Amino acid sequence: MKRTLMMVGLVLLIASFALAGAPKSYQVTGPVLEFDGDHITVQKGNEKWEIAFDKDVKVTGGEVKKGAKVTVHYTMKASAVEIKEAAKEKTPAKEAPKKK
Repeated sequence: MKRTLMMVGLVLLIASFALAGAPKSYQVTGPVLEFDGDHITVQKGNEKWEIAFDKDVKVTGGEVKKGAKVTVHYTMKASAVEIKEAAKEKTPAKEAPKKK
């Protein structure tokens, strides 16, 4: 019994570490405006949301086609980072000695 509880605890611990580093997930729902296999464009209110789409995307409930109402689940992932020169900190000017 102790061994079983230890194994369950270990599995839960490993799972919590695995999930802790996962990026936050977002979603957008609306009709499909465009779909070409590489990206999907969804209308949300007055905005058009263009999201990358590849062969690894899990599609359930039918076929992705123009006009279909869909909910797209996505994460934000950086593709590149460019470092610009950091802003220089301003150092306070030395105050002139006060006259007495």
